[in-house]
Amino acid sequence: MRRSKHLVSYVLEGDFRRTILQIYHDTAANGTYFGRNKTIHKIKQRYFWPSIPIKPPDGVWQLVSMDFYGPISSTSHRENKYIISFTDVLSKFIVTKAVRDNKAQTAVRFVKEDIISKFGTPCCILTDNGTHFPSTIMDELIKQIGATHLYSTPYYPQTNG
Repeated sequence: MRRSKHLVSYVLEGDFRRTILQIYHDTAANGTYFGRNKTIHKIKQRYFWPSIPIKPPDGVWQLVSMDFYGPISSTSHRENKYIISFTDVLSKFIVTKAVRDNKAQTAVRFVKEDIISKFGTPCCILTDNGTHFPSTIMDELIKQIGATHLYSTPYYPQTNG
């Protein structure tokens, strides 16, 4: 996944989205209509809204999403109250584990012991903005394994796998 060098504006629902689509579809200054994919590509260079289509990953383990679920009722003597999941966006292959807490250290340990050691290193990890993911220890792991860390749109969970 490539990151844009320019800031991208978030566009609220409504008339402004329709205006943007019309401008990029109809005006000669924007090259008139290039076809669906090229038009969307041009729009995405400057604008974003949650339902705008994104290109799927080129292969498995290129883009994965990770999240915590819980707290849930503990049903074991280990008192696991959360479930952490790791999902390959392309294949929908999923790895889950019941854990005691939703701390950054737990996420890092899960990635090292249950993901990298068994399945290899992913290229790009997509997470939400929970306090456990934008942390120093998680940043160090991402840097160490040479991956990219992307964050989903706040308050819009559909963007996280």
